[in-house]
Amino acid sequence: MRKWLLPEYIEDLLPAAARRIEALRRAMLDLFEVHGYQLVLPPLLEYVESLLTGTGHDLDLRTFKLVDQLSGRMLGVRADITPQVARIDAHLMNRTGINRLCYAGSVLHTLPAGLNRTREPLQIGAELYGHAGIESDLEVQRLMLDALRLAGITQLHLDIGHVAVFRTLVRKAGIRAEMESEVFRAVQAKDAPALAKLVRKLERNLRTALQALPELAGGMEVLAQARRRLPDYAEIRQALGQLRAIAASLRDAGTQICFDLGELRGYHYHSGVVFAAYAAGWSNALALGGRYDEVGEAFGRARPATGFSMDLREIVATTPVAETRARVLAPYLPPDAALQRRITALRNAGESVIVDLPGHEKSRAELGCNRKLALRNGKWIVVKTN
Repeated sequence: MRKWLLPEYIEDLLPAAARRIEALRRAMLDLFEVHGYQLVLPPLLEYVESLLTGTGHDLDLRTFKLVDQLSGRMLGVRADITPQVARIDAHLMNRTGINRLCYAGSVLHTLPAGLNRTREPLQIGAELYGHAGIESDLEVQRLMLDALRLAGITQLHLDIGHVAVFRTLVRKAGIRAEMESEVFRAVQAKDAPALAKLVRKLERNLRTALQALPELAGGMEVLAQARRRLPDYAEIRQALGQLRAIAASLRDAGTQICFDLGELRGYHYHSGVVFAAYAAGWSNALALGGRYDEVGEAFGRARPATGFSMDLREIVATTPVAETRARVLAPYLPPDAALQRRITALRNAGESVIVDLPGHEKSRAELGCNRKLALRNGKWIVVKTN
């Protein structure tokens, strides 16, 4: 067995990709900061009961677990940073008003989320706590779109759903937990035959409403269709009203908006509006988000919450490669004050200067320098390499 091989769906980041990821991480965190989002850095490990509180069964299956040698308790390696940030808001910062937080860090998944997806995403995101209206949903959606444009991704479109529609129908139908999971999977997979079989014994209006959900996907016309095809429950009226208001408010965002009332991603975690950003040429969602008011309650302090996250590794892997940064080669000489001052000045100006250590003349090309420092008329100047 080759000792240098990595586990499946785990990979190293070489200098070019690592530099692009770090530059984008800094730029996005700066963007979040100027919008009032404060950076937090949760730990990689937590006790499982804290890490998974309020997140549902799905995150449990994605979480690596191990026994703490100090306490004997079960630890989890985080598979999602969002619940950790919710814990920080609920218990450490203890604010009563609006709280905006952001984060960036690696997470680990037991299985990849899809074909050619890493098990070690570099998750970055922003969360807004303490506000229950669509104004905060709109704020984080606009921030997410701005962050993707910062990465050079254009032709974005936003898919929006609302889990309250499905939840209301399930509750009104009195569907038990075991059957609810099966109905959920059928709606999410848009499996019409399986769904029809599962709901065949329900009241006619609820049966036809649940069967309609996978078909209610498209543009603004979907909301009008939903008003006609779904029961006139207050919760559903409110959900559709929120979706219409979001669409109206994002008209100036330069983004195509689609609706999908059968999109139940994060159903056991999210509580209201859910959204995903896509772009031409990408098969996977580039960023995901939604409202998750119930997670704060699970931590013992109910707090409205909405936010989004994305994987910087995937964003960088699917964006155009930036030009290699030009470097300056400096000679290795005995103490030379003038040369050292020139090197320091160049580095302070943002230039990358590499000192040419002795004995490696044959491998200078590997350093990636297209210029060098040369002594001309008693002064060290930058000239092009041959």
